[in-house]
Amino acid sequence: MPQATPSPRAGRFIKQPTGYTAFIPAPLPPNPPIRKDDELIRALSDADRALGRLDGVTTVLPSPDLFVAMYVRQEAVLSSQIEGTQSSLDDVLAYEAGARGEQPKDVEEVVNYVRAMNYGLARLKELPLSLRLIREIHGELLQGVRGGDKTPGEFRRLQNLIGPAGATLSTATFVPPPVHEMQQALHQFENFLHRTKDLPHLVHCGLAHAQFETIHPFLDGNGRVGRLLITFLLCEQNILQQPLLYLSYYLKAHRQEYYDRLDAIRHQGDWEGWLKFFLRGVYEVSREAIDRARRILALRDSQRQLVAEKFSLSTYALPLLDYLFEQPLVTVRMVENKLGCAYGSANSLIRDFSTVGILEEITGRLRDRQYRFEPYVQFFRSS
Repeated sequence: MPQATPSPRAGRFIKQPTGYTAFIPAPLPPNPPIRKDDELIRALSDADRALGRLDGVTTVLPSPDLFVAMYVRQEAVLSSQIEGTQSSLDDVLAYEAGARGEQPKDVEEVVNYVRAMNYGLARLKELPLSLRLIREIHGELLQGVRGGDKTPGEFRRLQNLIGPAGATLSTATFVPPPVHEMQQALHQFENFLHRTKDLPHLVHCGLAHAQFETIHPFLDGNGRVGRLLITFLLCEQNILQQPLLYLSYYLKAHRQEYYDRLDAIRHQGDWEGWLKFFLRGVYEVSREAIDRARRILALRDSQRQLVAEKFSLSTYALPLLDYLFEQPLVTVRMVENKLGCAYGSANSLIRDFSTVGILEEITGRLRDRQYRFEPYVQFFRSS
């Protein structure tokens, strides 16, 4: 590991009294300031436009909260997979539908991510993005799952490291700041979070994510919390009215470059290279999300037309269809409770939806059957 960085722009590698070398980050924004060359300006412009178009899509989405639920689940799956979980979107949906003991053990970690996302978005209406809120989100993320023994909701009181299994502080890939330095870095980080007018919003967001990952203030869950911060920053600053942008797909697809870009900040002070990578991700993910939202709208229109033609006399048919865009894997009991109808009515309606191809029974069982809105789930499973 290098004993010093060529430039103190991002921070310094400092040898500690016990012999290992840790990185002490410099406060944000970078000094000297971000160099806005033509490539960075173009990347920022492209990302801004794409994100603006994505935000515009939310104005035409009927009941956008219904659609957001699936975006959140997909982000939870992908962000957790970056950290090594094996659970899929189908596993999460089945778990929510009441299946227990049939999914990978780590499915609860993904479900926790969904809860942490929803919790954070709700809390942002009451509390600014702050160290307090970050701790609360972390507590939701690790409650009762792997890492639950590593002080959920509390910043670390021990030195941590990043590296392969068995790595020590001397052989680690990267050693974040020691606890006393971490506390100072977190104070500076919180101040930067609140300085939202000094830099373009997406630049501010990209810098904040990278700095959080460098500080690495928790014993576990830093990557997931750092990715959650991206969404929270965009929503808090009203860049997005609905949380439809999630970068985990992009970061997972370019995982090695993601890590290399973060390392280049620490070793060479290359904030510009990181920002170009980050902005390219915002652009690509925004375009994909726009296309998916349009396809979802087209699917909704076609399915509503089908329901209107086939089940025009049913009081519950359209409400069930709307429910499926929020909860695309259901049981008869779930439909009964959601629609407030009799069990027999829910069962008949599900059978009718299956007959016309809206729902598909996926268990093959005679009891405890589950039904999936496959055309909708496919939009997210294939991404």
